[in-house]
Amino acid sequence: MIRLTDKIQDADATWAIIQDVIKTGDTWVFDPLSSREKILDYWFASDKFSYVYEIEGRIAGIFFFKANQPDLAAHVANAGYMVHPDFRGRGIAEAMCRFSLLAAKEEGFLAMQFNIVIASNEGAIRLWKKCGFETVGILPKAFKHQQNGFIDALVMYRWL
Repeated sequence: MIRLTDKIQDADATWAIIQDVIKTGDTWVFDPLSSREKILDYWFASDKFSYVYEIEGRIAGIFFFKANQPDLAAHVANAGYMVHPDFRGRGIAEAMCRFSLLAAKEEGFLAMQFNIVIASNEGAIRLWKKCGFETVGILPKAFKHQQNGFIDALVMYRWL
């Protein structure tokens, strides 16, 4: 079941997922040593539509979408997705992505853009392509990978 996030009720589970995902410093831009307060302030900010994906009462995944830019570019959404390690490999990221594409369209967005898909994150790139995104740009050495140093990132885009 996908539902809107309850900032108070879901804070601990959201933080646990984010902390696990960012600890390796290889797929998200957040510093692995980021504080809970910093990350949750970002994730639950008022500019986002935040959701959780639940399985049998457990939060298996989290995601948000928001306007990628203000004003004259506010018709393009941006999104982020994370899956709890116990639930990976079950199609949850794809389900969250597909849901967010529909929800973003319902909110009036006309396109979705991922600003920084880490080039070494091959699983995510395959999934986003499967969901209809195309690579529209490469940002040379835009990400400081914790093991591999500066590596490229992709900009991926899809019209809704």
